[in-house]
Amino acid sequence: MSMAEFKGKVKNIQDTPFGYTVSVIGGKWKMVIIYLLAENQTVRFNDLKRQIGAITYKTLSSQLKELEADGLVNRREYPQVPPKVEYSLTDKAVTLLPVLEGLCEWGVKNQYN
Repeated sequence: MSMAEFKGKVKNIQDTPFGYTVSVIGGKWKMVIIYLLAENQTVRFNDLKRQIGAITYKTLSSQLKELEADGLVNRREYPQVPPKVEYSLTDKAVTLLPVLEGLCEWGVKNQYN
């Protein structure tokens, strides 16, 4: 299925596969989080926060919850003091990595043009 199949038929972008994809990975931080989890396999909350830098704890928490609800992030909590929580990508998220790789390649070709 491609964008061409929807040409002239789109009444609401959310009803298309493109709209769904954008709703799942859209926003300022979701692709950054997915990228970092892909690079590091499993990451603790504070390590993610430290690697991203400019994100607030509240925003990171809400973005991770949304990614988890969409089936892209696994959250593993360890019953200990202090609490330890680790995040990793699901198999579903791994299928998105070629798409993100394509965006990266586009950036390489066009960043300085």
